[in-house]
Amino acid sequence: MCVKHQGCCSAQSSHSHLVSCCSSTSNTASVPIANVSDAERCHCHEAGCGDGSPPEEEEPIISNAQYQQSWQISGMDCPSCARKIETALQKVSDIVDAKVLFATQKLVVNFNQVETAVAVEQAVMNAGFVIQSPHNRSSDEEQNPEPWLLQSDNLRIVIISAAMGVGAIVSQWSSEWAMWIFTLTCLFGLFPIARKAGQLAKSGTPFAIETLMTVAALGALYLGETAEAAMVLLLFLIGERLEGIAASRARSGVQALMALVPERATKIDEQGLRILVSAQQLQPGDKVEVAPGGRLPADGILLEPVASFDESALTGESIPIERQQGEVLFAGSLVVDRVIQMTITSKVGENAIDRILHLIEEAESRKAPLERFLDKFSRWYTPLMMGVALLVVILPPLLFAQPWEMWTYRGLALLLIACPCALVISTPAAITSGLAAGARRGVLIKGGAALEQLGRVEVMAFDKTGTLTEGKPHVTDIIDLTASDFEWLSALAAIEQGSTHPLATSLVEDVQRRGYSISEATDKKALVGRGMTGVVEGQPYSLLSPSKIEGVLDYSLQAKIESLESEGKTLAIALKGKEAIGIIAWQDTLREDAQVAITQLKKLGIDSIMLTGDNARSAAAMAQTLSMDYQAGLLPQDKVTFIEQLSQQRAVAMVGDGINDAPAMKQASIGIAMGGGTDVALETADAALTHNRLLELSGMIQLSRATLNNIRQNVTLALGLKGIFLVTSLLGITGLWVAVLADSGATALVTLNALRLLRFKP
Repeated sequence: MCVKHQGCCSAQSSHSHLVSCCSSTSNTASVPIANVSDAERCHCHEAGCGDGSPPEEEEPIISNAQYQQSWQISGMDCPSCARKIETALQKVSDIVDAKVLFATQKLVVNFNQVETAVAVEQAVMNAGFVIQSPHNRSSDEEQNPEPWLLQSDNLRIVIISAAMGVGAIVSQWSSEWAMWIFTLTCLFGLFPIARKAGQLAKSGTPFAIETLMTVAALGALYLGETAEAAMVLLLFLIGERLEGIAASRARSGVQALMALVPERATKIDEQGLRILVSAQQLQPGDKVEVAPGGRLPADGILLEPVASFDESALTGESIPIERQQGEVLFAGSLVVDRVIQMTITSKVGENAIDRILHLIEEAESRKAPLERFLDKFSRWYTPLMMGVALLVVILPPLLFAQPWEMWTYRGLALLLIACPCALVISTPAAITSGLAAGARRGVLIKGGAALEQLGRVEVMAFDKTGTLTEGKPHVTDIIDLTASDFEWLSALAAIEQGSTHPLATSLVEDVQRRGYSISEATDKKALVGRGMTGVVEGQPYSLLSPSKIEGVLDYSLQAKIESLESEGKTLAIALKGKEAIGIIAWQDTLREDAQVAITQLKKLGIDSIMLTGDNARSAAAMAQTLSMDYQAGLLPQDKVTFIEQLSQQRAVAMVGDGINDAPAMKQASIGIAMGGGTDVALETADAALTHNRLLELSGMIQLSRATLNNIRQNVTLALGLKGIFLVTSLLGITGLWVAVLADSGATALVTLNALRLLRFKP
């Protein structure tokens, strides 16, 4: 769990908004978190867009723990291992919250007493897992891993396989010697499994697969089936190893993302000397130099006049981006054409890559409904099946005088078949692969629940400015109604100066370009959903939307307004007091891919609708170009009401980028934020486009549907194989080794099927 402030203001643009304003702690020392202050609320002025207040639900989430610490965990083969660790930590007092993040192999714990950290480490080790601080990992081991054959898991498999081969050869001459070889081989392979089963039982997980394997192997030895007992152990170990390899492959996308930030950086000190330092030592304000082909060690500001950067790892955009002096740069970006110098702006653990990793970690806690059901199902399923297996062993001999040996053997086979591994991993394996596939395309989906919901979307609602358009309107018409030679422009620029709204900034720039001096304005006020007002040199001036002006406009003025609006332009009426003195018209540029994106959504059976605070004629002109429905003249609360009503009938996705879009995103079935949007919009959204390509919306929907289909295939495969071999084992057709092969094989097949999503292409 990370301390998170929703609604944090940021001066960065584009991808700097992709994530939460904080990042998960990765320091080795316990970090105090109880005294973190609330985040500032963002405000913006919009001519006709609202006051920009964040939605009421966006309150800071503050942990009531004193400290937070994280560790790296190794030895996890599947998400069920993460749950075993969390179960073990439930026995440690003083822990406020503990979460194991399987994708990044990280354990994050909130607690109140410093000495609790030691108890956490001991509990994890007692559960049979290896725990270490993120910064204490040996880089030598990572760069020079052990040879494949010398790795303990692989070596154990090779030894058991060789011993099985020797036993098979010896059985041709002496069955007694062969029996002892198989017995010793089985005990050699069983010892670490039984030890881990004992550790898990003590830590609160008595019905683990290790327990089932231990019972089945010892039972087979008791029945004299020594060769089969050894084979069961060998197949189980091979299955576990394959599962570990598949899990590592599923995490490869996250690991590749983590590797984008270089470990070392060239820092330029105050004397101009270049010093090679660890990237962890860089602080805001430091100056660093990066050569062509190098990656940026942190976020920063470009000091060179111009340079090109490959940001594909962050945005999915393959074409290098040209950045100008003073623009924001992002950690992990590749320098393309020249040696550059930059000023660091991000703290350790808070660069663009860290924030994306934090989103991925957060996504794991937001499980899909089906995944949550399977989690609960597996908790009572395993002990129930152990009880059923026990009844299979004792009832036939007691009630029908059947042989004990035969039904004990069949009960053990049932026990192995009942293992829920394949079923439990079927959903998280597919969702993890789906999330990774989306991240590669510049699509961040915040968890399995969001990924599942995307596939059910029937209507996609779009904000207009900054979403369907470039969000960079320019002044097209200025009409003077007073014959004063546009002297009033200076006053209007004065009341708009300082606003970050696109219409306001473009007006100020246009007035400056015309050579007018801009006066000082007082008593400036943003009128919610109407416009702006202020006082200049003692005179009140206003810039209001035509539909929000009190009173009836004269016929000639109304005709001019209708003519301009029919061209798809956004208008505002300039007033001095209550007298109309001018008309200002803006026009935004439609995104190049907007029309294609709407067409692709229509092919997927998804209707599109545009929601805008703009006038009806301007909205109609744009909607006609895009072949979509529209709702015009909407205040922020009107958007919320409309989405709320529509959501009651159909599954709705809301796509937006501004603060005023955040409440509507929250009200929709799922919210999707554009990468260049505000922090509040991106925090509220369930998914985010790290770039501004609307074409990825259809790909996002297709990925979700492919993931849902993959989950159905996995569940069918897991349950189908279990059902078939359950019947054959009870009838005595198949034995123990087939049972474990069915379980391990189903787990491997389910995982491999999920990995197909990594190669997803819409």
